[in-house]
Amino acid sequence: MPGIIGKKIGMTSIFGPEGVNIACTVIEAGPCVITQVKNAETDGYRAVQLAYGEKKEKNTTKAAIGHFKKAGTTPKRAIAEFRDFRAEYDGMVELGKEVRIQDVFIEGDFVDAVGTSKGKGFQGVVKRHNFAGVGGQTHGQHNRLRAPGSMGNASFAARVPKGKRLAGRMGGDRVKVVNLRVVKIMPEQNLIIVSGALPGANNSTVILQK
Repeated sequence: MPGIIGKKIGMTSIFGPEGVNIACTVIEAGPCVITQVKNAETDGYRAVQLAYGEKKEKNTTKAAIGHFKKAGTTPKRAIAEFRDFRAEYDGMVELGKEVRIQDVFIEGDFVDAVGTSKGKGFQGVVKRHNFAGVGGQTHGQHNRLRAPGSMGNASFAARVPKGKRLAGRMGGDRVKVVNLRVVKIMPEQNLIIVSGALPGANNSTVILQK
């Protein structure tokens, strides 16, 4: 399988084989259920759809209930599609089959993590873009410490150009972090520990990809 869906538990640190203390993220990954298998003949491309996490049936649409029932499973909270899986996974791809962490990754693999970053709301330029502010409190600048400063053009074009780094909504974006090393796998607890930090808050959904 090209990847798996999981839940970010939190961060910790462990000692690596070289004796170096490594900052790591703990993820509860799987078990996931294969809820749809796509192929080139019927769908135009090869893909497998995985579902993770229990969801109450009363909070699930009837269309989704029927979709999960076709796979012989209960309603799930998160769904992700993994495209163009390699030929060696053909024997594993079967509707309703359960996928566990040890079926996908081994210790030492490098994975990419996709998640939704923490939402920060409306923020100014100092927090959002690391501006220094106008700076100084001399010459009457007592209230300009976190201001963006001059931002517009002269008489032409007499407007602020599009894409200018200004204050606005920060966070809540889909973020991908690449090349995180799998430090440890604990299949009994469905836990995987990867080096580095992942986007999102604790208990948020993350997708791990090869």
